[in-house]
Amino acid sequence: MGEIGSKGPPNGLFLDDLAVGRRFSSRSHTVNADEIKAFAAQFDPQPFHLSEEAAKGTLFGGLAASGWHTAAITMRLLVESGLPLRGGIIGTGGEVSWPRPTRPGDTLTVFSEIEEITPSRSRPERGLIRVRSETRNQENEVVQVLIAKLIVPKRQSSPASAAAPAIR
Repeated sequence: MGEIGSKGPPNGLFLDDLAVGRRFSSRSHTVNADEIKAFAAQFDPQPFHLSEEAAKGTLFGGLAASGWHTAAITMRLLVESGLPLRGGIIGTGGEVSWPRPTRPGDTLTVFSEIEEITPSRSRPERGLIRVRSETRNQENEVVQVLIAKLIVPKRQSSPASAAAPAIR
């Protein structure tokens, strides 16, 4: 899907290319029960992630993906098609919440919006952005909210333009 409204450069966007309010969307990924169980077996082996039968008697009332599985899918979608930042998606921190579970058969898409841009005072070659990414299912229900602070490089001025005399 890519950026909403226009397409970014193939090598990614610099800090200079971004604006508060700019939005992006990713391609989609459909989650199945085997994928949920495989992730859970390796990283979050709780009954409601491993077995439909065991999950029936829990808060979830049925098989649900680990929140960390949803986060991992979100990251893959952002990297492959959802947030085209120059140099990759490099975080310095953030917050994550899961307002509803991801279920087998859910088709997830990530919608992101730039909320804040802060050029670095101590490192003029980069800055920080705050991005809100909502992972939604096929019913447009939010299954994860990620608010991330990311490092983004600035476009470097060419040596010729840096050496050019100022026009007065």
